[in-house]
Amino acid sequence: MSTDTAPSGLLQLIWLASPALPIGGFSYSEGLEAAIEQGLVHHEVSATAWVVDQLHLTQSRGDMAVLAQAIPAWQTGDQARLQALNDWVMATRESAEMRLQTEQMGRSLLDWLRNLQQASPAQLQLCASLPVTYPLAMSLALSLAHTPLDQALQAYAFGWAENMTQAALKSVPLGQSAGQRMLARLAREIHAAVQTAMNLNDDDRQAFSPMLAILSSRHETQYSRIFRS
Repeated sequence: MSTDTAPSGLLQLIWLASPALPIGGFSYSEGLEAAIEQGLVHHEVSATAWVVDQLHLTQSRGDMAVLAQAIPAWQTGDQARLQALNDWVMATRESAEMRLQTEQMGRSLLDWLRNLQQASPAQLQLCASLPVTYPLAMSLALSLAHTPLDQALQAYAFGWAENMTQAALKSVPLGQSAGQRMLARLAREIHAAVQTAMNLNDDDRQAFSPMLAILSSRHETQYSRIFRS
């Protein structure tokens, strides 16, 4: 996309955080639907607590920490670093469902970048050769917005929070007002999650959430479900 017609960095971030981004994020509940089936989540309070915990325990310490390290790596062209981060993401996917999600959303975001001509041929080729995971593809998209790192991570986190809120609305189920209260709570938590992600190094970054992995595995064979597995 030529620089004279490209949207501003802020608009790029809004675009990437939008549920209208055609990458399929809305089709996954990331363990939430299985948690509902097991009785762990059953109303607004428990749904909010579940997603807030997921933001701090898995997103900020895992995928968001990868984004915080991958965005500058894209900007400096550090291919070895990008390969290592992508490998780490793939190794942390503990169920077939989790692996499907990161691969499918990574490919879809790569197609979006290719369609809009927002990445260079070399960047697209690197992603296609990995195969790319969603955090690595998203880090490329966010790096192209050329915004401060904390703002890029806030956009990612809000997009994730909105998808999870929509999943709760459909599957708990909750009403729209409850969903807005849930999203407001998540929005208040995002700053702290971003700061955590930005301060983690390779030794501190982690993906240890055994209950989430168990629920994801159970979801793959759950009899009645509306989200993808």
